[in-house]
Amino acid sequence: MAFRLGHKYRHLVHGAACPCHSPDALQLFARIDAGLSRRSLLKVIAATLAVPALGKVSPAFAQAPARPILFRNLKIFDGTASALIEGQGVLVEGNLIKALVPAADTVSDAEVIDGGGRTLMPGMIEAHWHSILAGISQVAAMTADVPYVHLVAAQEAERTILRGFTTVRDVGGPAFAVKRAIDEGRIAGPRIYPSGAMISQTSGHGDFRMRSDLPRTPQSDLSIAEQAGISAIADGEAEVLRRVREQLMLGASQIKIMGGGGVSSSFDPIDSLQYTEAEMRAAVSAAADWGTYVCIHAYTSAAVRRALDCGVKSIEHGQLIDEETAKRIADADAWWSIQPFLADEDANAKSSPEQRLQQEQIAEGTVRAIEFGRKHQVKMALGTDILFSPTGTASQGRQLAKFARWYDNADVLRMLTSGNAALLELSGLRNPYPARLGRIEAGAYADILLIDGNPLQDISLIADPDRTMKLVMKDGRIHKNTLQV
Repeated sequence: MAFRLGHKYRHLVHGAACPCHSPDALQLFARIDAGLSRRSLLKVIAATLAVPALGKVSPAFAQAPARPILFRNLKIFDGTASALIEGQGVLVEGNLIKALVPAADTVSDAEVIDGGGRTLMPGMIEAHWHSILAGISQVAAMTADVPYVHLVAAQEAERTILRGFTTVRDVGGPAFAVKRAIDEGRIAGPRIYPSGAMISQTSGHGDFRMRSDLPRTPQSDLSIAEQAGISAIADGEAEVLRRVREQLMLGASQIKIMGGGGVSSSFDPIDSLQYTEAEMRAAVSAAADWGTYVCIHAYTSAAVRRALDCGVKSIEHGQLIDEETAKRIADADAWWSIQPFLADEDANAKSSPEQRLQQEQIAEGTVRAIEFGRKHQVKMALGTDILFSPTGTASQGRQLAKFARWYDNADVLRMLTSGNAALLELSGLRNPYPARLGRIEAGAYADILLIDGNPLQDISLIADPDRTMKLVMKDGRIHKNTLQV
């Protein structure tokens, strides 16, 4: 049975829709190959730069604190418990949490930050993010110089951390340079777990070429997307091994492969199976040899089952699977990375009855998938997969708060902190950040949010960071502090 769930989610290139494969995007790739004048890009660049920033980080964020910091007069969500902890302060020394200390205790030589009775919690973790492509328009991403795309990504990285997301798992795109600049304290942004280029077969979900680009020959140039490091086309076991190993060499903490089609793709229907078992096992084997894992873009039961048979550890999307396949994810002890693809205010405008129907089908699949996951106790990870949306990235927290429709507020917050952190630990020795994430406990990274209100009672507080997040700390360094404003 062929699924025709077309153009609904065009802004989510590797989510519930894929504008990379839309006719407009493919036309743009062709124009690039033909040579696009600089003058025609000026309006695009100006429009992208016109998007207002959420705010600016403290200019001192890159400087390590000179002395320990003691947070006191607060309530604590520690990333695991269902109730707030009272009567404790949090002592930060260097980039780690040193201890939880009784509220009445003093710490010599510590700088004291009075929380004013607010809620202190771990920085949030986004499980399905595209650092390079989230905050740029599709037109700019497909036509602008690659350095410009990275500069826009750096700007979006600052906005991301100011929304309270101190860590992201990047599941496709050349995020290595932005990650390095963040880690070196040159720019503000979240910790990045990079996958590097998405590995795709010819005609697969990461093959952004047009029909006129075929056939590929030994003399053919790499496609624009491959040159930029967005995707890597690989056919056969040997080629899959080579491309996976290249991403590991570049510093990938996990590998992303494309195991099925996309909703609005022009050349790979959503019901198509991509990569043979032999090819898929080659990717899993190469990743395992480096102590890490493979995550896979897959929507249908057939694609997910093949992935599980081959040892894939993280299913991305899966909104069209049946209940038996959901149970198989649980039995395989794999993760299910789900996104809130719903027919609501964050979806694309509905321009035709057909599109509205497609939107409803995706939304129904999302609801069904979450219910299957809960019933069979699948390890669920939460992410957004926002793509090509300079204004839409601001909805990141709001979209994730929607999971409170199916989970208690405490469960949603737990999944966005210690839960997503457990998925990141699958990277093993390739984990670029080996200390504990997503928890308020001794020895964990000092990634801390101070929120005006109690998110266990009102999950919408994470949706309005400019107003509610009074302090954002990552790695022991304060990126935002408006407690005195």
